[in-house]
This record gives sequence, structure tokens and C-alpha cells, in this order.
Amino acid sequence: MAGKRDETSDNSSLKDPELYETLRDQGYSKEKSARISNARANPDMHPSRTGGKSPPYEEWTKDELYERAQEIGIEGRSDMSKDELIDALRNH
Repeated sequence: MAGKRDETSDNSSLKDPELYETLRDQGYSKEKSARISNARANPDMHPSRTGGKSPPYEEWTKDELYERAQEIGIEGRSDMSKDELIDALRNH
């Protein structure tokens, strides 16, 4: 397909390259696309059933959000408001 990016050739550890490409086309980050596609390809994992165990970010304190942003390496977090931290975490 002309113009189609071929990121899967760069990452042979993908277990479901087709799903990865679909997620990337939908705007997901490379990291999130890889996690989702690999989890769905693993018969022992059920990503749709494992979510929802933590409270929504709106219920976290700003310090908790900051710590999570620090864990995953979100840049500029020290200047972000609580709402900006929530948005950055959701879009990472």
C-alpha cells in the first residue's frame, strides 16, 4: 500500500503487527499500540477485563499524578496543572 508506514519491520517483538498498525492509524502512541497488540495476542492476558481497578485520574491528588508522570517520563510535568497532568497521562 503506497504511503503506508511500515513500523512493524523495525519491531520484530510485536505479536500482532496488524493490530499494532491499526492502533497507530487510530492515533495511539507506538508504546501503547505495542502493549495493546501484544496483550491481546497473549491468550493468558485479557486486557478488556483487567482495567478499571484504579480510580479515575480525577480522583488522584496532584502529587500522585506528578509521581505517575515521573515514572513514565512525561516531560514538562513540573509546570503542569492537575488537568494538564491528567491529559498528559491519558495521551501517553
